[in-house]
Amino acid sequence: MKPFLSVIIPTYNEAKRLPLTLIDVDKHLSAVGYDYEIIVVDDGSKDATIDIAKRLSHLIKNLRIIENEKNHGKGWVVRQGMLEAKGQWRLFMDADNATSADQFQKMMPYLADYQIIIGSRDVKGAKLVPPQPFYKRFLGNAGNIIIQILLLPGLWDTQCGFKCFSEEAAEKIFRLMKTNRWAFDVEALVLGKKFGYKIKEIPVVWVNDIHSKVKFSSYFQFLWEILKIRLRL
Repeated sequence: MKPFLSVIIPTYNEAKRLPLTLIDVDKHLSAVGYDYEIIVVDDGSKDATIDIAKRLSHLIKNLRIIENEKNHGKGWVVRQGMLEAKGQWRLFMDADNATSADQFQKMMPYLADYQIIIGSRDVKGAKLVPPQPFYKRFLGNAGNIIIQILLLPGLWDTQCGFKCFSEEAAEKIFRLMKTNRWAFDVEALVLGKKFGYKIKEIPVVWVNDIHSKVKFSSYFQFLWEILKIRLRL
């Protein structure tokens, strides 16, 4: 039987954080009344991420692991997971559990009317614990203004790593995507709007990781990818 929900978790060198994330996802999904699967898609990790995931697969229900020998980028492995998934709804979330799987319950009231539901840190009702440093807020807000001007007017947070797509939308959008790294979320939403899918932005609880791996230079790479998406689409 086709599961109702697929949860895709992209990983790269997440041996330390992945176990607690998988335990938390399993805790929340074990309590729901629908079928689900959890898919870890590894992006060529150099640490013990895969070994740990395999060990946990004996303890966590419906856990699948997809291995990649080479590093391709977060967008690449999210795309792979979305297209390998079997769920009627397909949610991707971050390996650091910044937004917990329990936030999917906030999305459920909108599933009948929307094909894409995205978590947001910038709409009323969102909670950031603890707040981001000033420079990250500034760069994030500046980037969002550029995205709204060039591509996605009206969406306030395109980069929160908690997004859900219907089966149809996921299959149609992710098969056409080209962006492999930072701006893949933006490309997915731009394609969604082009295909006429309705997008709902909802507030979520987001736990700020003070040990975030995102480098300052990545913001400039992100903006370059935005420009390429604008020229291509």
